[in-house]
Amino acid sequence: MKKIYKLLFISLFFSCVEEDPVLESIETMIVTNLDATTKSQPGQPQYGKFAKFSFSKHSLVEGDDWDIAFRATTILVNGGFSGGEDEPNRSGIGAGYIQVGNYGSIKTVDESLFKQDSQTSKAIPTGSGNGWYNYNFQSHIITPIAGRTLIFKTHNGRYAKVEIQSYYKDSPEIPNASSSEAQYYTFTYTYQPNEGVLSFD
Repeated sequence: MKKIYKLLFISLFFSCVEEDPVLESIETMIVTNLDATTKSQPGQPQYGKFAKFSFSKHSLVEGDDWDIAFRATTILVNGGFSGGEDEPNRSGIGAGYIQVGNYGSIKTVDESLFKQDSQTSKAIPTGSGNGWYNYNFQSHIITPIAGRTLIFKTHNGRYAKVEIQSYYKDSPEIPNASSSEAQYYTFTYTYQPNEGVLSFD
């Protein structure tokens, strides 16, 4: 009986001194001139390959392990309805939403706000004023809307926040429709690599 008590005490002792799991570091990165150009002609529907991006790899990818995908002003998530022939296959559990607020002030994810792409709408809405940008019909310039941060669940259930800074190559301070190359994204993102952790701190 004494041996049993002793073994029980040792087991309890080691369970108490067990260390907390070591968390991976949160990463903040800047992406410049991500090519999301299309082959469409003015007044015609957009077509062409989506640029698939992975937050964990910090780069474009070719496989199904993408988190978000870009083509012109459209941003997809790797979760939900796998659209027509021109959209990449969605094999993940990704989702997204737009939060109004300064990028730096957004510290946590609100899981209740997440949406996936559907047959009729995108998690990140398209169209001027609906999602991340405004389109000026006089200057024909697309401008990111200040104070709108894109929040994403990745294809494998991690989290990231994104602030789009420019839609033009080399991020001109004042883009010009006739001389600035459009459909090149520059954005900052913060990636939370730890499963189940909703904080960006």
